Amino acid sequence: MASADQLKALLQSHIKGDESQFYSIAMQLAAHEAKVGHGRLAKELREIIDKAKSEANRLQPIPLTKPRGELSGLLSVDYPKLRLKDMVLSSEIERRLKRLIKEHAQIRKIRAHGLSPRKKLLLIGPPGTGKTLTASVLAGELGLPLFVVRLDSLMTKFMGETAGKLRLIFDAITQTRGVYLFDEFDSIGSQRGMANDVGEIRRVLNSFLQMTEQDDSDSLLIAATNHPELLDRALFRRFDDVIEYHLPNQKEIIAALKSKLAAFKIGRIAWTKVAQSAEGLSYGDLTRASEDAIKDAIIHNRDKVMQSDLTHALEERKQLHHVQD
Repeated sequence: MASADQLKALLQSHIKGDESQFYSIAMQLAAHEAKVGHGRLAKELREIIDKAKSEANRLQPIPLTKPRGELSGLLSVDYPKLRLKDMVLSSEIERRLKRLIKEHAQIRKIRAHGLSPRKKLLLIGPPGTGKTLTASVLAGELGLPLFVVRLDSLMTKFMGETAGKLRLIFDAITQTRGVYLFDEFDSIGSQRGMANDVGEIRRVLNSFLQMTEQDDSDSLLIAATNHPELLDRALFRRFDDVIEYHLPNQKEIIAALKSKLAAFKIGRIAWTKVAQSAEGLSYGDLTRASEDAIKDAIIHNRDKVMQSDLTHALEERKQLHHVQD
């Protein structure tokens, strides 16, 4: 039986967030139970402690200092807290992302069998459909840092310099486990035979192909593009998974709007009618329209978002697209 002092020390260490002290006292309790002949209880306590340590190590973000030197101009880093539940996805995309998350959560078990998890992901689809958000969600789910490659700093006009910078990024991919996002990937992955292609782009693409082939790290590499038709065909077979994103259908539009408006009161809304008026908009558009509708209600001292507020915000988004076109 644990002493009163041990129980108090256990609770105090938990309240203070002192994990090492908490586990130390817990192991003392297990040892005491074994000493007094409660072998089965002692074994169960040790198993619980070991499992808790394992879970804590898996969920805790990898400690990371800010990228230094030349790398600081090539990578930005963040620790997203987003989860899959924060996205509205088709059942197929959700299934594939869950599969990838499970593989990386159990990466040691997979490696022990001589296999590798899916770690190179190509996301394609129109702007605002969730490609960049997916990278944040995967980082949040896995407790990993999200590195975004700054392509404006990567691409230079000097021969060989871009490929050298690309090597720095792949060295970081090997040294620090994380989620690495190459957004607007078509800027370096364009077809090598295009009429307006230049020698430097071809060299960069060849370097990227070679480096991805050699990469055996535990990091997750994500490339995202709005223009898959511009990508060199050799790239597609270098990725473990290619996920295509689409504009939301009516059911997904309703789910997205309800999710974004959940934190504010809403009046009676004919969702089907609203969804019909929102066809052709992306998830990004739906998010901004929802936020605009809430702000409009707030500044006019209304405690609810009405259907007219939402419809007006959605129409403004559509008009913005017409202006851009």
